[in-house]
Amino acid sequence: MNEIDNSGNSDQPPVKRPRRSRYGGTHPKSYRQKYKEHDLDAYPEMKAHLLAKGKTPAGTHIPVLVEEVINCLKPKGGEIVVDCTVGYGGHASEFIKHIGPNGKLIALDVDSAELERTRQRLSKENAPVSFYRSNFAGIAKVLKKENLSGCDIIFADLGVSSMQIDNPDRGMSYKTDGPLDMRMDERLKQTGADLLNRLSEEKLSNAFWELADETDHQEIARLIVERRSGQPFARTSQLVDVIFEAKRITKKTWQKQNRASKSGFLHPAARTFQALRILVNDELGCLKELLRIAPYCLRPGGRIGIISFHSGEDRLVKKSFCDNVRQGIYQSAAKEPIVPQIKEINSNPRSASAKFRWAVQKLSRTIE
Repeated sequence: MNEIDNSGNSDQPPVKRPRRSRYGGTHPKSYRQKYKEHDLDAYPEMKAHLLAKGKTPAGTHIPVLVEEVINCLKPKGGEIVVDCTVGYGGHASEFIKHIGPNGKLIALDVDSAELERTRQRLSKENAPVSFYRSNFAGIAKVLKKENLSGCDIIFADLGVSSMQIDNPDRGMSYKTDGPLDMRMDERLKQTGADLLNRLSEEKLSNAFWELADETDHQEIARLIVERRSGQPFARTSQLVDVIFEAKRITKKTWQKQNRASKSGFLHPAARTFQALRILVNDELGCLKELLRIAPYCLRPGGRIGIISFHSGEDRLVKKSFCDNVRQGIYQSAAKEPIVPQIKEINSNPRSASAKFRWAVQKLSRTIE
């Protein structure tokens, strides 16, 4: 890259910075147009402004229940922590502060783009960090690569990150039109569109009900099968339109009702999109494997903590922790989930459905 010479002695023409794309109105609306939010180092006032309004800057993620996670998992100097869903690195940064230069953080994530960005951010932290593009179900293989028999803390923040939701190219949001992808890991073969166009009406209906408690699951599944015979699903907007039709409500009517509500209504498409995303990424299957293998990966006295955002996930975590306490594998576990306080929900509305559970491995490990 050519350097700019301000002395006037250079024979090279001055290098012009590329102009940002123009947009209609006084404020950028689309994800790509929000150039200040994508460069918060250059525009720090933008971050403060958006956080004060309870919004998440585009391309970032606000970690939930950070203080509660640290208080319960109690990371100490020199310990080894595996952050199974490092994402933007919010929780990881806090772990690093406590384990210090003699500790080690092992960061896992399946999203290659976000993993690389977080690698660059955490490289400035005061502790060794290893990065692996891996699903948390592969934690045992990662520990083996690190030549470790176990770790002191396993942490997982389930669900989808704000960076993935807000980017229309990922196809996870019902708010903006985009390709109906929904894959957290682009190495997966099937997209959301593939499943909508292939699965039977019965399987779609069951998924919407079992994975998201969608009460209109049967009608939504019926309309999906009916519509795809004429035009296969490819865009998020197509699925949103079908959901509104199945619920017999127009977008204009819903928007009016939502504005009139002080607390706000859940978007009609929210549950269906959640169920399809869980299905595409086999999130429950991966969680079951993590819960199964975790006791073998923890050192004696080690701690595990999981944040979930869906009742099905929370039930799996609760049952696993309780069963392991009953079987004498875990010494103790949270009796009730820890949830965000009103102050956190107001500053970060996406934290509202979060539930955090923890468990502690016995001091002497005798797992059969």
